[in-house]
Amino acid sequence: MMAFTIYPAIDMRGGKCVRLLQGDYNKETVYADSPFEVAKSFADEGATWIHMVDLDGAKAGQRVNHEHVLQVVQNLNVNVQIGGGIRTEDDVAFYLNNGVSRVILGSAAISNPDFVKKMLQTYGKKIAIGIDAKDGYVATEGWLNTSNVKATELGKTLAEAGAEVFIFTDIATDGMLSGPNIKAVVEMAEATGKQVIASGGVSKLDDLVRLKQYSASGVAGAIVGKALYTKQFTVREALSEVNK
Repeated sequence: MMAFTIYPAIDMRGGKCVRLLQGDYNKETVYADSPFEVAKSFADEGATWIHMVDLDGAKAGQRVNHEHVLQVVQNLNVNVQIGGGIRTEDDVAFYLNNGVSRVILGSAAISNPDFVKKMLQTYGKKIAIGIDAKDGYVATEGWLNTSNVKATELGKTLAEAGAEVFIFTDIATDGMLSGPNIKAVVEMAEATGKQVIASGGVSKLDDLVRLKQYSASGVAGAIVGKALYTKQFTVREALSEVNK
């Protein structure tokens, strides 16, 4: 079996740790004042990776909460992947040069494909491609718009351009604790032939077990957010479940 990685999620807004419901900035719950303290608790429970999102950055189109990211990278023994507000090569280099393990490029894959391809050629597997889909089509700009591009087609194109890691979110399930869209995740892994990290909808340990069954197909891990914050299970429980 290939390794299956659990990515506890920390979404940052206004310097706090929050969750949005289906990406809606008006449906925000603040879970903690300090992203660092949350990251530390995840690391203490055994997390080897932490998934961080700069929600202010995503909205502003530039880095906003990067100090919190660097605080985690510099003080905890974990790998960090960061997305949100990364629009330029300077942004990518800033994070990678400061010890971030992986940078996530999302909306730019549609709006600025040449930039994304250049970053893949320059930084290889340190770049993850975030693909958010709704009914099989790519959703862009913080999910406000749905494009006419099929998610699997975009995945194939970027895999050919050098992408090794994809983060796939089915936005209908995100933050809803309704279970992940496993079929869509597996389709993306099979279409790209690359590693796909599932994001959205994980609500119970069984969801992780079901996703892990497809690790040989390329489903390489799962991002877990709301389920941890609402105490459906802990990082420690998730790790012990997938490492059985």
